[in-house]
Amino acid sequence: MDRPNILILCTDQQRFDALGAAGNPHIRTPNLDRLAAEGAMFTNCYVQAPVCGPSRASLMTSRYLHNHGLWANGVDISPAERVFTRDLADAGYDCGLVGKFHLGAAAGGRVEPRIDDGFRVFRWAHDPYLPCEQNHYHRWLDANFPGLLEKTLAEGNGAFDRLPTESHYSHWIGDETIDFLRDAARADTPFCFVANFFDPHHGFGAPAEYRELYDPDSLPAPIGDEQELAGKPPIYTEASIKSYAGMSPGFRDFTAAEIQEIKAQYYAMVTLVDDEVGRILAALDDEGLAGNTVVIFTSDHGELLGDHQLLLKGPMMFDCSIRVPLLVRWPGQVERGQVRDELVEWIDLAPTVLAAAGADGLPAAQGRSLLPLITGRTDDWVRRDWVLSEYRNSGSPYDPPVHTTMLRHGHHKLVVHHGAPASGRPRDGELYDLDADPSELVNLWHDAACTALRTTLQEFLLDALVATEERSSPRVANF
Repeated sequence: MDRPNILILCTDQQRFDALGAAGNPHIRTPNLDRLAAEGAMFTNCYVQAPVCGPSRASLMTSRYLHNHGLWANGVDISPAERVFTRDLADAGYDCGLVGKFHLGAAAGGRVEPRIDDGFRVFRWAHDPYLPCEQNHYHRWLDANFPGLLEKTLAEGNGAFDRLPTESHYSHWIGDETIDFLRDAARADTPFCFVANFFDPHHGFGAPAEYRELYDPDSLPAPIGDEQELAGKPPIYTEASIKSYAGMSPGFRDFTAAEIQEIKAQYYAMVTLVDDEVGRILAALDDEGLAGNTVVIFTSDHGELLGDHQLLLKGPMMFDCSIRVPLLVRWPGQVERGQVRDELVEWIDLAPTVLAAAGADGLPAAQGRSLLPLITGRTDDWVRRDWVLSEYRNSGSPYDPPVHTTMLRHGHHKLVVHHGAPASGRPRDGELYDLDADPSELVNLWHDAACTALRTTLQEFLLDALVATEERSSPRVANF
């Protein structure tokens, strides 16, 4: 069999349950549901950070935050880090990207620095909002809709979210992806293309025809109430009042009706992406590429969406923040309609792609290929019963800093809120029994009956952190 093509479709801030195939009857995602039906759906995929840059660095390097060093948004990845697309390019793959990348600082229109990433095609636009000389979406708007860019910039960021579909950032992602696929169909070279959507990232807005699909009053209200936060670390009450370390409105700034409107807009953004995925899948079919293309759909982290009296993201390690969709389709190799409940991590995706391509690379990778699980070779898979996620004041910076580490081990979740000497904040934490409390409403950290369990999990976390330290440099002698 010829080496397969690789197509990675990645959204920004899409929680695990914002998908019809995941059992959500309120959201419309027919194309993603089709992708799940034609391949494998992982129900317990955890990212390595609840914010963009650190999480995306883990995807590209297959390494945990404490090793790849991109510990926060606004930090540039080290040029010494290796990303899997460089290895694919070295193996003869034609690599391309459109949309967000976020392996470096991009605020204020800064041009995100690139390392040796292997991309021949690089249509970068961090987001639709800020002017930047390298914003390819703005170039596309100028070329195809004269005058619209200046008008929309003058109106403010929210105007970009509500642009007509034909001029929307997500539609641009679809167009650029389809153009690449059409060119690839005429070439005799396998490809890897990464399509990074910005939706359903806030601001919460969508083209009118998508927003009209949803009635806010018919959508379920967020889970949790004010009493819930009384049993959680104080940072959550702080974030409920103001998001992003005080830089953005908090949950409490909105009425119940406004929260429902936010949810309707968020669902509308997901449906817009779903339609673009449908166009991309149709292009694969039309160009005769579908049969030999591995399609992966996922997201860099989740969104609180009002749950737990919170919005957006930050140091929170609830499943709605760090558990994401993961769909993998590979006709003839991956059995259709699989639902996998194994614990997997974002660091597993790069080794999966390299294994599918038959390519060597990433000698310092910490993840492992998921192919044995989904291609019928489960004897080659040693079940992992733990996953790890880290936050090191990684989003909008808090003062004092907020550092949290999450361990999911079996059906328990431990979240350590680090104190001195890591931070001037008091040491605190969270402990959940996900079998009894899947919504993570009841914090057992301070429950005397759970002291032994908490201690056991904290000790396991220490062992996991040692196990995942950077020790890839060879030892060439005893001394």
